[in-house]
Amino acid sequence: EAQLVESGGGLVHPGGSLRLSCAASGFTFDAYALAWFRQAPGKEREGVSCISSADGSTYYADSVKGRFTISSDNAKNAVYLQMNSLKPEDTAVYFCAAGTGRCTTSTYDSIWYYDYWGQGTQVTVSS
Repeated sequence: EAQLVESGGGLVHPGGSLRLSCAASGFTFDAYALAWFRQAPGKEREGVSCISSADGSTYYADSVKGRFTISSDNAKNAVYLQMNSLKPEDTAVYFCAAGTGRCTTSTYDSIWYYDYWGQGTQVTVSS
């Protein structure tokens, strides 16, 4: 059974950093789009970033470009999200997701594209 488990969330001051991790089991990263989404209270789930396991190509939401970096370790079946210069508006539950294929401009932020989802990890940015 495929499973994704996120970790690394927490409380951080504005301007601080966090590194989220997502460990996958039950499938291998042969050709998957690996994504991070987030959902703030009262808002829809939104795509944050995506990386294609096949070639390492990445996509980022405009709101996080230059601050967040996605990476993956195919040997460890893990995907990471390094978040720097965090802002209060980054506060949300962050989810990792995996779907067969590659990240594209039309799929990286489409919740319907992904087959597997983690349970989420809370990130709170507050002074």
